[in-house]
Amino acid sequence: MASGVGPLVRAWRGARGLSQEHLAARAGVSTRHLSFIETGRARPGREVLLALAGALDVPLRDQNQLLLAAGLAPGFTSAALDGDELAMVRRALDHALGHHEPYPAVVCDRLWNLVRVNRAAARMLAAVAPGPPPPEVGASLVLALLHPGAWKPAIVNWDEVAGELIERLHRECAAAPTDRALAELRARALAMPDVPARWRSPRLAPIAPFATVHLRRGPLELRLFTMVTTLGTPLDVTAEELRIESYFPADPASEQVLRGWAPA
Repeated sequence: MASGVGPLVRAWRGARGLSQEHLAARAGVSTRHLSFIETGRARPGREVLLALAGALDVPLRDQNQLLLAAGLAPGFTSAALDGDELAMVRRALDHALGHHEPYPAVVCDRLWNLVRVNRAAARMLAAVAPGPPPPEVGASLVLALLHPGAWKPAIVNWDEVAGELIERLHRECAAAPTDRALAELRARALAMPDVPARWRSPRLAPIAPFATVHLRRGPLELRLFTMVTTLGTPLDVTAEELRIESYFPADPASEQVLRGWAPA
């Protein structure tokens, strides 16, 4: 996207497929004022710019960039997850992960890096992985799922699971068109072996609110479904970008396996 607050607003409006009239109505500003902002004839104040960002559903990370482009101070912190500022967030995450036992649950950042797992998830991931993740995979859930030297061989319905994940990446990139790191992750994912060429374009089909995962490695077999949740009303960039992926047994046999892993 071009630099400067006007081109940024115009680019976000284009990414959301809105006319100037629709955006102005949503944000409570006049179409004339919005036109002046986009062409650089007017510089928006903080209140107007945040109203536009809210109407455009701009992520907090990018709202800070809009404010900076307008010569204003960032409006949202971006604290480290292990820092004092997010201590209560960590407590909430650990509480959620702990209460999900004996079922697996993980916490990922915006780039799908694993940042927290509960005991059941650690056991599950160790059981399906042939060994330590390859260096190019690191902590990335996306790359581990796609890499033939990581979790891919253990996923019986890999085409379904991987295809849904790539589709989610496409939509996340569309929702945050300035996020170069997310676009790079998508490019790395699409470059993995055996990723079909048809996955390079979004399908634009509805995504189910849950995904099914069938795992098999040696004598272990698990049939699960997963759901992804995010924090409700964060005012910090890091907190907004966290997501919790919770796994549930999809049949009695899988529930028995998971409950058998629970400590006495």
